[in-house]
Amino acid sequence: MSSGYTMPSREDDPVHTVRTIGRLAQILIELRDEYVHRPRADILEQIEQRLDDLLAQRADLRNRIEHARAEK
Repeated sequence: MSSGYTMPSREDDPVHTVRTIGRLAQILIELRDEYVHRPRADILEQIEQRLDDLLAQRADLRNRIEHARAEK
């Protein structure tokens, strides 16, 4: 059973990036549900923005992977 407490992570830690990706994925799911319920152009724009945010996180994750490999 989880206490809800998580160890703090440095901002340059890959855990930070992975958590951000998870939050963005959750936002996309919520936007999907909202769009299905009430299709509107502004929701589609928000979905596109979150996808752009995910692409930026992907690039960040790639850099962190390369950095972690170089440290080994």
